[in-house]
Amino acid sequence: MSIIVSEELKAYIDPLTPEEHDALERSLLAEGCRDALVLWGDLLIDGHNRYGICQKHGIPFQTVQHPHFKTMDDVHLWMIDQHLGRRSVSDFQRGVLALRKREILAQRQAQTQTQTHGQPTAPRASETASDGQPLAPTRPDEVASVATSSPLKSRADIARAARLSANQVVLIEKIQTQAVPELVAAVKQGTISINAAAAVATLPADEQKAAAIAGKDELKQLAKRVREVKRKPSPAQDTDGATGETAAPEASAADDLLTLRAQVAALRAENAALRAELAALKAQAGV
Repeated sequence: MSIIVSEELKAYIDPLTPEEHDALERSLLAEGCRDALVLWGDLLIDGHNRYGICQKHGIPFQTVQHPHFKTMDDVHLWMIDQHLGRRSVSDFQRGVLALRKREILAQRQAQTQTQTHGQPTAPRASETASDGQPLAPTRPDEVASVATSSPLKSRADIARAARLSANQVVLIEKIQTQAVPELVAAVKQGTISINAAAAVATLPADEQKAAAIAGKDELKQLAKRVREVKRKPSPAQDTDGATGETAAPEASAADDLLTLRAQVAALRAENAALRAELAALKAQAGV
């Protein structure tokens, strides 16, 4: 049997950690592959890790066809719902998946509204059949048959879908839009909390990156300093009740202090990197 593995689908959900992958491999070796792999035609939809391990060790496996997929959006929605229901998925991952679901459903609703006028809509470039060929334009009756989920119209809807608070959804959106990849990776790895990462994400990109490279302690301290600055009275509300120019120097000084501390963090990270490079050179030279 020919099975097609799409790298895009394989990467659509965050991969297992090395520890989780090792645990799955031990389980499959001990108990076999009990759950069937889900296919859409020849395209593998669910079970990428199990498939890879089974191929590696020659472990038999079963497959099952999903009969209701019509587009790649259907596949993505199904994958999202599967992972939203799994306990092993972190709060951050669930928030990201729920936000993806909102985007897909919003696009689908807009597409459906267009098609109610009787005009077929050409498939988007991302929508291809399992054989790699573009899908034919979707008719209004086909859209109705698969658009069973209501759009996630508010943060409260997203929060319910992800089993999070509305405030957590706001923080995750901020991380997605403002955080550098190194900071996002730190959140995914559990090095920094969602709350702290959202605070650090308000800083310039180079400062975020330097803190993420410096490690957990530096990230925590930087997040704490950002929060302290935000808690200080605004220029319009100083302790004497004055407004405008009276309190502005204090806010400016606090911002300058935060910038200086972030620069110190960047220098520390650079210093640590140079030390590691020097140690590696010494090891190569046998010193």
